[in-house]
Formats: sequence, structure tokens, C-alpha cells
Amino acid sequence: MKALLISRDSLLFAELASQGAARVPPLNVANSRVSMREALDRPLGEAPGVVIVDAGDGAPDDADLLERMARQYPEAQFMLLTSEHQPEFLIRAMRAGVREVLQLPLMHRAFHEAMDRIATAAGVAQLRDGKVLAFIACKGGSGATFISTNFGYALATLAEKKVLLIDLHGQFGDAALYVSDQKPAMTLSDVCKQIARIDGPFLDSCLVHVTRGFGVLAAADDPSQAKEAKPEHIDAILRVARQHYDYIVLDVGRQIDAVSLRALDSTDTIYPVLQLALPDIRDARRLLDIFRSLGYPLETIRLIVNRYEKGGRLRLPDLHAALGCEVVHTVPNDYVAVTDSVNQGVPVLELSRASAAARSLADLVELVTARRAPETRGLLDRLFGRGEAEY
Repeated sequence: MKALLISRDSLLFAELASQGAARVPPLNVANSRVSMREALDRPLGEAPGVVIVDAGDGAPDDADLLERMARQYPEAQFMLLTSEHQPEFLIRAMRAGVREVLQLPLMHRAFHEAMDRIATAAGVAQLRDGKVLAFIACKGGSGATFISTNFGYALATLAEKKVLLIDLHGQFGDAALYVSDQKPAMTLSDVCKQIARIDGPFLDSCLVHVTRGFGVLAAADDPSQAKEAKPEHIDAILRVARQHYDYIVLDVGRQIDAVSLRALDSTDTIYPVLQLALPDIRDARRLLDIFRSLGYPLETIRLIVNRYEKGGRLRLPDLHAALGCEVVHTVPNDYVAVTDSVNQGVPVLELSRASAAARSLADLVELVTARRAPETRGLLDRLFGRGEAEY
């Protein structure tokens, strides 16, 4: 899709050109004019699909010129950028056919959401609409990396989905080692350094390919390189990934920072991973409090209990009552199979398909792809002194 930008701001042109190139399919900001009057006097030979108008100056005759622009390009989708609230101008713009109005300075996420609506209205084909699933450890050593990496492999192998796993550990990320002995040629930091190149083929070339349908974007080996990743880079990577993969699995680790929060903002489902022990539950509660304060819908947060053994003092219904969040899955305490898998860097489903851990991962794949959710209920006021009703 080609766009015409009407603006005097060269930095805005460069910003929109960069953001447009990161889209799939790309938005080609191929032409620009410094004003609507110049755009009318110098019409394009080929009508653009999108006309982006910078109305930040608020000239008196902008509304008249905009109406003439809409008549000149009747098939184009119009986007208006403004830094001031101008009710009369906005009303006339809407009457002229403008459906997208964004504030300046430009917020990238709002721009891409508007472009998604424009692309849908224009009938532009989308390649995929991948789901983003985030696995986050409630406490160190909870096993979130083992579950996320092996789940990604199982999802690609058993459900025949195209899966990308992104290791978001800011320091010492080692997700790739859980499922492969390959040395990553590129890492998340390398991709962020070259974010202007981001598209499907470039992203694919940066992955550790575990199987034909499962690739891992590894974290940087050097913790000092973690600063290369910025929240806007994560936006661009996930936007491209959604178009090329059925599922994007995020191994978030434990850190809550600007990068991980931006990633979590984009997820369809968050899976906090914990073990059934009091320290894990306390940390899980703190994490869930953060999610609630951020406004994440409760139905998108689904607990996974790792190393689960029946018959303990703490039960699943107790956990549900203590945290006010649904436990959707348990991974059994299959120490031998899991340890062998981690030490050899081979997915447990490949190494020991009949093991309890492998069967549990297969159940999780079925749960996610079939959108089933088992119910759990119970009470444990004595643990924290508060009940589910308070949530």
C-alpha cells in the first residue's frame, strides 16, 4: 500500500517511513508534499491508498483544502495528525471522510492500530494473525523457561503450528539451550540494532531453527547488550511476528521493566508459572497485583503449576482461592525426564515421549489450541487472610 504524507516536518516523514516499512504488508510512504495546497497543485500520477495529513499548524483554510483533497483521491483512506483540539475542523474532516485522527507527537502503537483498521477497510490481505502467549516466572527456579521452550516445540510438532519463541531475559537468557545445541547467529539485541530491516525473511534468518516449524530468537550472550532492546523495538518485532507465525511464545523471565511490560501489553494470554509452595505463592500474588494495577483482564491470566504432586498440604483449589486466578494446567514432578532434557538440550517430547512431562505438555497444547479451560475452586483464607471475594 502506498501513502502520501502532507507535512513540512522531515523528521515526521522519516518516522512514518520507518514505521511503515515495519508493517506487513509494508506501507510505502513514497511521496510527500509540504502542504495540502501543494498536494492539490501537484497531484500524483498514481492515486495513493492512504493520505496522511499533518494538520498541526491549524491554518484557517485547512478544512476547505481537506475537502478538496478527499474529492481528488476519492478511493484513498485518510489519516489526520493534529496537535491541537479543533472541534469545528474535526467535524468537517469527518464529513469529508476522515476516519482516523491521531495526536502529535505520534504514538507508534496508535498509528499501527489505525493502520490495521485502514488496511481492513481497504481489503488489504493479512498473512496471519498470530497469538502471543507469555510465560513468566513467579519465582526464580519455577521452571518457566523449560515449560515455554518445550511447549513451543510441542505446539509446532503436535499441532503443526508455525511457532516463534522470543527470549526476553534481559540478562543471561538461555532459552535456546533448552531445545538446541546450535549457537545463535543473531540475538534479540542484534535484531534491535537493525530494526529498520525487520520483516518476515529477516526475522526468520535470525532464529535458531529447532524444527521446521519452531524457531527461537535468542537473548544476547552479553548482559550489557540487553540495553539495545527498546519498547518500540518489541512492538515492531511482534507486529511482524504476528503476520508470519501462528503462535509467538514469550519467555519473559522474572523482570518487570519497560521492555517486558510492552511485550506483556501485546499478549493474548499470560501464563505465570509457579510451584505449589508458600514462597512461590507469595511472589505470584505480588505479580498478579502488578497485572491488576496495569489493567490486564483477569481472564487473560492463567496459572500453571510446575512440579505438581498430589497429596500435598496445599491444593489447587486453595491456590485458586488465595490468588483469585484460575489454575489451568499442572506439570508433574518428572525429575528424571526433565533433567535429562535440560542437560542434553533436547526437547522432552523428543527425548522421552512417554514421560509424564511430555504427556503434560501435549495436554497443554490441546488446551491452548482447543481453547478449553478446566475449572478449579476452593478456599484458603488462612494463607493470606483474604478470600477470593475481594478480587
